[in-house]
Amino acid sequence: MLRRMLALVAAVAPLLAGNPVRAFSLSEIASGVYAHHGETSLMSRENMGDIANLGAIVGDESVAVIDTGGSLIEGRAFLAALREKTRKPIRYVINTHAHPDHTFGNGAFVETGATFVGHKNLPRALAARGPHYLSAFRAQMGDALDGVTIVLPTLTVDQTLTLDLGHREIVLQAWRTAHSECDLTILDPKSGVLFSGDLLFLQHVPVVDGSLLGFLDVADRLAALKATQVVAGHGPLPAPWPKALENQRAYLMRLTADLRAAIKKGEGVAAAAKEAGGEEREKWRLFDDYNARNATAGFAELEWEGP
Repeated sequence: MLRRMLALVAAVAPLLAGNPVRAFSLSEIASGVYAHHGETSLMSRENMGDIANLGAIVGDESVAVIDTGGSLIEGRAFLAALREKTRKPIRYVINTHAHPDHTFGNGAFVETGATFVGHKNLPRALAARGPHYLSAFRAQMGDALDGVTIVLPTLTVDQTLTLDLGHREIVLQAWRTAHSECDLTILDPKSGVLFSGDLLFLQHVPVVDGSLLGFLDVADRLAALKATQVVAGHGPLPAPWPKALENQRAYLMRLTADLRAAIKKGEGVAAAAKEAGGEEREKWRLFDDYNARNATAGFAELEWEGP
């Protein structure tokens, strides 16, 4: 085991040394619960795709990893950091959804023998979008994408699933289309920590790649979960629960109201996307990178609403 550990660290070190990526940090936010804070930015060669929050939950017998990062390099750095915290076997690697910043590090964990877990729609989403993700982000990230492969889950969640890590049961819950078509949350009742994936954004403007109305509905349902703190998909961690939902809900409500008003006035999608949600601009990072896209997706959904 020690020899494998040293080999892993040796393999990761030159990759990190040869690329301007910050040191990988993994903090214990509750007993046996670890989290990594990704930077609030777009994926790039400079940050190696390290823009999402990641986590791990350690039971008496085994470990569950929650998301793996935006590159093989980040995934390997995550694995090395986790091995400094615990030598227990990694039994599960759970992807909260399909987006590259959460799944491109999966390949680093294949040799651990872990079972990959996701929403029932995740295999279809990764199979359909994976080749496009690899092509699009190769142009954006260059050689930082070397070695990335699309790893599909072999265990999927239709509604809820409880996994036992050894005197520590965690609860996985699949949600209707919201941020994406395959959103999954992980609740650790022992610590009260909820890993929300991208069903919650803090500081980073929320991203709608599924359903605007579904996002609002799921956010309301999430509030009922018996957690005390949350690790959002992006933003500061941990955050108090359910108070952490408030700013995101305000943004989604504002965007929805503005789009409905634009549709009622007969505005086209281009005009609506330019203005909708504008009052929220100063409250969010990366607003100009995502808000118009959110508005465009929301417009297509809302224009078919009944009177």
